[in-house]
Amino acid sequence: MSEIELDDRDKGLLNVLQAEFPLTRQPFADIGSRLGLDEGEVIRRIERLKGAQVVRSIGPSFDSRRLGYRSTLVAMSVAEDRLKETARVINEHPGVSHNYIRDDSFNMWFTLTVAADGDIEDELRTLAERVAPQRMLNLPAVRLFKLDVFFDAGGGNRPAVAEVLDNGRVLQLSAEERTVIGVLQQDLPLESRPFDAMAEAVGMTADDFLRHCLRLKEGGAMRRFGASVRHHAVGYKTNAMVCWRVPEGRVEEAGRIMARQAEVSHCYQRETAPDWPCNLYTMIHAKNKEDMQSTIDRIAAETGIEERRALHTVRELKKERVKLKPVKT
Repeated sequence: MSEIELDDRDKGLLNVLQAEFPLTRQPFADIGSRLGLDEGEVIRRIERLKGAQVVRSIGPSFDSRRLGYRSTLVAMSVAEDRLKETARVINEHPGVSHNYIRDDSFNMWFTLTVAADGDIEDELRTLAERVAPQRMLNLPAVRLFKLDVFFDAGGGNRPAVAEVLDNGRVLQLSAEERTVIGVLQQDLPLESRPFDAMAEAVGMTADDFLRHCLRLKEGGAMRRFGASVRHHAVGYKTNAMVCWRVPEGRVEEAGRIMARQAEVSHCYQRETAPDWPCNLYTMIHAKNKEDMQSTIDRIAAETGIEERRALHTVRELKKERVKLKPVKT
């Protein structure tokens, strides 16, 4: 990955791309109007940011559960000499979106998503038979407290985090909405009217296509539309998944406190396992190890929860969005 120097306009652009991407006919012109840039310069800057792998892609993030999918967090203990082959097998699975090596005896952590008619336990048994981990944990989510992936590039204007309404109900979608979801899951073309070709491909006008996009976002099927940014490229050099052991009667209170922390991008309650008693999980990003420890200590002080395991990321093995086909309800 090449390193590039970001000027103030790059930083402001990165923040808008992540959090406030306009679902309009000419989104890059609208972004430029806000930042004092013309459309061509906005596109050229994004091309440069993508070329340097600061921006991974621009597209939607859907709520998989509300589209009829189930997912879980999986931890494996894998021998060092088996890591490469195990990662290859795990990463080939189309339902695996994220896979990381973390500094723990459970050293490989990945997310697995399957359609409602699939069976997560069967999928995990098949994977375990192929890779033969020393141990494996299946840690499905019980409740989501926060999901807000935003890396402030220094351009200001971080949006307020909306409270999560986590009912998990599968949405009833129209045929048109399911069609839009299918075609929208691609990296947005860097051209003046990027949604026009998508609309034309499914026989819609661009205005109708975008109206469906906005309804999906307002209805909760689409969490956000925007850029996926490589956190290292904007100064966040370290991250850790901190697994907390919280008394059952304090999960609600502690989860809300943890979710309020700006450094926390994810906060989930998950099921426990016989040899893994942690039940609250926070993904924390920081610019250095000292800031990371300071955030962990602050959360512990504010919640009164001391028992935790901080699993620092050693290496990213896979990070991409799962292609979803919403179920017909």
